[in-house]
Amino acid sequence: MKLDSAQRRAILAHPAGWIASGFGSGFSPFASGTAGSAAALLPWWFMRELPMAWMIGIIVVAFALGVWASNFVIGRLQINDPGVIVWDEFVGQWIALLPLLVWPAHWQWIVAGFLLFRLFDIWKPWPCSWADRSVKGGFGVMLDDALAGAYAALVLALISRFSGLG
Repeated sequence: MKLDSAQRRAILAHPAGWIASGFGSGFSPFASGTAGSAAALLPWWFMRELPMAWMIGIIVVAFALGVWASNFVIGRLQINDPGVIVWDEFVGQWIALLPLLVWPAHWQWIVAGFLLFRLFDIWKPWPCSWADRSVKGGFGVMLDDALAGAYAALVLALISRFSGLG
């Protein structure tokens, strides 16, 4: 769904709209989820040196912030899970890249984590599909992508473990 200028202004008039839209990356005219996932790599790059416990704490806080911000945008637009909300991609992408905090984050692993997250976010294997269909509101928006990120992190860790490349 394409947003008109009044809808865009209504979203961006509040800090929750900026957060939910991934600081504007959700307004991408093509593949807003992929644009949000790509935009999430920049803050991750600066956070990647943090200890695992800090990163997990940031992800938990970002998830809660995303529930709040998503509920704001859903309320403004009266649409459940509008495409402009990409903060869920930020959180899901950060979860997907958690294994890279354990071994060096060479660009190939970052690309693999990005692609795995996009695969699971689009494919939505169970329970991602269940969360996408059954859990509504900001929590539902955030939950399916967090689960997709967990799938991607698991596969990334398994590839590293069994390939000996990590």
